[in-house]
Amino acid sequence: MSYHSFLLEPISCHAWNKDRSQIALCPNNHEVHIYKKDGAMWNKVHELKEHNGQVTGIDWAADSNRIVTCGADRNAYVWTLKDGAWKPTLVILRINRAARCVKWAPRENKFAVGSGSRLISICYFEQENDWWVCKHIKKPIRSTILSLDWHPNNILLAAGSCDFKCRVFSAYIKEVEEKPGPTPWGSKMPFGEVLFESGGTGAVSQPTTGALGGGGWVHSVCFSHSGNKLAWTSHDSTLSVAEGGKSAIVSSLSAETLPLLCVTFITENSLVAAGHDCYPMLFVYDEAKGNLAFGGKLDVPKQAAQKGISARERFQNLDRRASESQASEKELASLHKNTGIQRPDTLHAMVNHAQKTPSIDHHGQGVASDAPSLPAL
Repeated sequence: MSYHSFLLEPISCHAWNKDRSQIALCPNNHEVHIYKKDGAMWNKVHELKEHNGQVTGIDWAADSNRIVTCGADRNAYVWTLKDGAWKPTLVILRINRAARCVKWAPRENKFAVGSGSRLISICYFEQENDWWVCKHIKKPIRSTILSLDWHPNNILLAAGSCDFKCRVFSAYIKEVEEKPGPTPWGSKMPFGEVLFESGGTGAVSQPTTGALGGGGWVHSVCFSHSGNKLAWTSHDSTLSVAEGGKSAIVSSLSAETLPLLCVTFITENSLVAAGHDCYPMLFVYDEAKGNLAFGGKLDVPKQAAQKGISARERFQNLDRRASESQASEKELASLHKNTGIQRPDTLHAMVNHAQKTPSIDHHGQGVASDAPSLPAL
């Protein structure tokens, strides 16, 4: 297990390059810093300064090696490495509220930006005019978009928002891709079509009935590797999984933890999630029974043996802390000391390399923990 403290400032968002040798992160301001691994150390090699508002989202394309950023200044930039320097290209999003999140499509020919304008901007490069343009998905979104994830087919897009909804949209752009084939989520996929909609706790709402659903803000969404399952986390500490092709079948688990902010599939039936409890957790989905179960904590450091204390020290602790224990209430047992903000794609390293799980928290600390053995999942 390796551990590194990048900054004294909080890290608001980050993204890794393809081989995890570099990381782009925002130190809670309008800049993006890029660090490169050199032996056991991480050295800052670039600073990206183009936004004039806080950077709220970063994504690093694995194959094209392009970085896209979005921010509170309502703009997005596509960064390309030329002659050892990162050059920005402005993307006009046509929004009147802050951009909140950004995600490259799997083929890296387009990306999606969620914002507080109650819409999603699907951006693609127009060869004729040599610039980035966008189309908007608006209905039936009723609040800020907090999270995005692409289906492996490059067409479907999952979005979680502050209106307690998790939705799957069609983001088919005929200018840059061929007509899509049928999927378990649907066969007709014109741009902006809603293929799935559910409330935060898994209570599926039908658009015709106007049901609002419930649960809380949807902090994170993630498709499985096959694209047949969709998971999301809500602010009421629930984790939900839906299966495409099985109408209204959604499994939810109310965790006995603080809200989870991030979730990803590491196999088709196992997930890792993390949030305000400062450690990543494993969950297992039983496809036959259609239910979720807690699989354990992944960040469990060895406990130091506690020395015995005298009767005098015991009474002093009761007077100071209302506890007989000598441990400080400020000390957390987990390696992370603040909210976990690891991105879903970084946790995919557990599948790709089956060795390390990289994660970042709001205190600017990074941990690469050993992946658990998952032979039976």
